[in-house]
Amino acid sequence: MTLTDRQSRILAVARRDGRVDVDDLSREFGLTTQTIRRDLNELCIRGLLARVHGGAILTNSLANVGYEERRALASVEKLRIGDHAAALLPERCSLMMNIGTTVEQVARALYERAGMMIVTNNLNIVNILSGSPTKNLILAGGEVRQSDGAVIGEAAVAFMAGFRVDYAVIGASALDEDGAVMDFDLREVSVARAILDSARHTILVADNRKFERRAPVRICGMDRIDTVVTDLPPPDAFCAACAHSGTQIIVTEQSDARHAHAL
Repeated sequence: MTLTDRQSRILAVARRDGRVDVDDLSREFGLTTQTIRRDLNELCIRGLLARVHGGAILTNSLANVGYEERRALASVEKLRIGDHAAALLPERCSLMMNIGTTVEQVARALYERAGMMIVTNNLNIVNILSGSPTKNLILAGGEVRQSDGAVIGEAAVAFMAGFRVDYAVIGASALDEDGAVMDFDLREVSVARAILDSARHTILVADNRKFERRAPVRICGMDRIDTVVTDLPPPDAFCAACAHSGTQIIVTEQSDARHAHAL
């Protein structure tokens, strides 16, 4: 189940203020405190908030957010990131893509592109691009993680290692300010590393909320990433790590603002 509009707004308030109050939300939405408590309970069950007396706070739990919930979060920002990342990819290039809701937005933006070879361990990307013009779609073999459609495991890692492609586009579950790219599942991390090893140019796509999350398994540092596409300016320490590694940062909000000013 995806978040309701009200739950998404409650979550936005919690991210802005660090916590939410039942009585304040009741007045803001014109609803009973019982209704607000049900929303907070649902958000807590999904691991997005933690209940405290009188309300709830953001949680730094290691529990991963469900894949459908992640699709609902920052959907507009992910759409823009997808468009900007797709614009970096030339016609008729070869490309690898891993699992991730933002990576899937890149795939959607590539639908009309002709002559590309796309290798992926993401069943959703195959579904998104099926029927698109002259795409050569190649799906890795291995164990299917049914929660999100990722193909993982040693077979998938070996499969990815057999290619040498022009570009890789990867997503991640969390970003550390020191430049570490993080995820929850070691099996998926192994596939992501194989994808990075198999590409001449690597692109990380991630919205700014990834800096608010924590995950236990390290995919790589910025020394393995050529370009980062994100929605808002990253923390200063992350920018410094990118500068040290020669990693380009593309901020979609700034790019859109410059385009609007030019018009």
